[in-house]
Amino acid sequence: MNINWYPGHMKKTKESIQNNLSLVDIVFEMIDARIPYSSRNPIIDSIIKDKSRIIILNKRDLASDRGNKIWDEYFNEQNIPSLLINSSDRKDINKLSKEALDIVTRKRRSPREIISNTARVMIIGIPNVGKSTLINTLSGRKGTKTGNKPGITKSNQWIKTRSSLDLLDTPGILWPKFEDKEVGLNLAFIGSVKDEILDRETLALRLIERLMEREPEKLEKRYNINIDNNTPLEIMENIGGKRGCIIGGGEIDFHKTSNIILDEFRKGIIGKITLELPK
Repeated sequence: MNINWYPGHMKKTKESIQNNLSLVDIVFEMIDARIPYSSRNPIIDSIIKDKSRIIILNKRDLASDRGNKIWDEYFNEQNIPSLLINSSDRKDINKLSKEALDIVTRKRRSPREIISNTARVMIIGIPNVGKSTLINTLSGRKGTKTGNKPGITKSNQWIKTRSSLDLLDTPGILWPKFEDKEVGLNLAFIGSVKDEILDRETLALRLIERLMEREPEKLEKRYNINIDNNTPLEIMENIGGKRGCIIGGGEIDFHKTSNIILDEFRKGIIGKITLELPK
């Protein structure tokens, strides 16, 4: 499965981030706690350079507890400010706001800057990582569109919040080509690459393969199946049969089955799953 996707607006987003970086005090780099490595855009470091930043591992509620603990320890060992959050959880957001303001206050020099109780924040990250949900929770409104499809946010926009943060939202930015096939698959699994450009049946089959390796018990429990000595295709057939995904002649409707598997994984219905750990 070759994924090579770099629309024109992604290029414009990169340029806009570079042009507006001087306007903010700190950057929130949002990644997905289920795939922290794959959801970190490798070009971000070269864009923001030494600007203060917090790595936000969002969707902690969808990742495994063990995975969250390992990734938290990893970033601490690297001396990189990071925080595991659920962007819909007000307690998590309050903790994030406090940490951001603490970092910015320590960096400020002039008396006027030091007494300011507001930090200007740029939020960056790949599509579908939860930026809009974070903004809605911070601002206490529902004005920012959210969705499970990438490409919702189209342009930079400043948002006032009820907290001590002024936010500059940016569209999700991917990178020109996924050199690592596993990275491309991971991004497709969580929906950061538009489903329309992929074969969903093949994607669901690959996801089953991954779950057989990492979380076989959760796969068996959710679909009430036994995966022993079964191929991924046979498992998909079993799932389709149990869910009534049948077409004429008793054949399995693989398209419908694939939609069920992908949707239930992305919503955490199969279970709390972390697909990758620090290398």
